[in-house]
Amino acid sequence: MTPGSKLRVTGKAHDHEVEQVCEKGLNLYTRALRQGRIPADEADEIPCPLVLGLLNPAPDDRNLLEPVAPGVALHRLLRASADRIAEERRREERLTETFASLARREGVPDMPSSASAMKVLEGVEGINRALTDAMADASRELLCVQPNLHYTDARGRRAQPRALARDQALLDRGGRIRALYQHTQRHLPLIHSRYERLRGDVEARSLDEVTDRLIVVDRAVAFMPADKEATRALEIRQPTVVGFLVTVFDRLWRLATPMYPEAAPQPSVNGVTPRQHAIAALLVEGHTDAVIAERLGMNIRTAREHIAKLAATLGSGSRAQLGYLIARSGILVREE
Repeated sequence: MTPGSKLRVTGKAHDHEVEQVCEKGLNLYTRALRQGRIPADEADEIPCPLVLGLLNPAPDDRNLLEPVAPGVALHRLLRASADRIAEERRREERLTETFASLARREGVPDMPSSASAMKVLEGVEGINRALTDAMADASRELLCVQPNLHYTDARGRRAQPRALARDQALLDRGGRIRALYQHTQRHLPLIHSRYERLRGDVEARSLDEVTDRLIVVDRAVAFMPADKEATRALEIRQPTVVGFLVTVFDRLWRLATPMYPEAAPQPSVNGVTPRQHAIAALLVEGHTDAVIAERLGMNIRTAREHIAKLAATLGSGSRAQLGYLIARSGILVREE
C-alpha cells in the first residue's frame, strides 16, 4: 500500500477502505493469536487483516494463516499512518507553492501561509506524534535546546526510549544531532549516558543561559513550547521563522562550551569561575537572587552560595559594594 493511498477491500458483507483493521478483522486476528493458526478461507469474508499484514500464509501450508506478533503489527500500522500523514503534508506544501506561484505570476498580493505553516499541538502525546512524524522524514540534522531538562520524572522516563529510537534512526540515515544545555546540567550522568547509547555524529555543548526549549528538524520544521507546563507546543513550518530560529541556535552554539563527546575545561580567571562570571553579569544588571537562579538553571540556595564566594573573592562587604567591585575589577570586559 503506497503512502497516502486508500486501499479498498471487498468481501462477503465486508466493504470498507483500509486505514485500520475493522472490528470483525480485529476479532479474526485475535482468534488467530489465540489458536496459533486459522484456515485461510476465513479471510475471504474478512480480508482486511490479511491486506494490512496482520496475517500471513503459513510457510508449510498455504491453506493456513499465521498471525504476526502484535508488536510487529502495531509498528507496521503506525508506520503506514505516519507515511499517510507525511504525504498529506507534502501535498499541502505542493499545493501552497503551486498557487502562490500562480498568484505571483498574475500579480495577486501575497497569499496567506498554508494552515500547516504554524499550528498548536495539544497534549504530550500529540506533541510526540508530531515530532515522530517530522523525524521520520528527516535525514540531515536535529538541533535541540534543552534548558532545565530532567530525565528523572515519570513522563521523562516514559518518553526517553521513544526519543532514543527516533534519534538513532536519524543517525542511521546519516544525519547529525547538536544539543545545547545549560552549564548546570553538563555533569548530569543521565545526559551523558543517554548520548553514550547513540551511535553516530552526536555533539552537545553548554551555556550559562539558553533560550526556552527548541527542537529544529532538518532546518525545515521547528517545535517550541506554547505554555510553561510543556503540554502545548507550536509546530512551525514557515521558512522565514524556522530560518531565524536556526540562526539563533547557530550563534548560541558558537558561544557554547563542548560537553560531549569531550568536555572542554572551564578554568577560573583571576579566581572567578565561569559560573561566578555569569552571576556577576546579572548582578550588575540589577537582578534579584531568584531571577539569577532561574536564568542560570539553579536553585536559589546555590545561587546565593556562588554570590557569597564571588563577594569573598572581590572582598565585598555588601550587595551594593559587590556591584561596584565587579564593575571596577574588569572581569566582565570581554577579551578581543
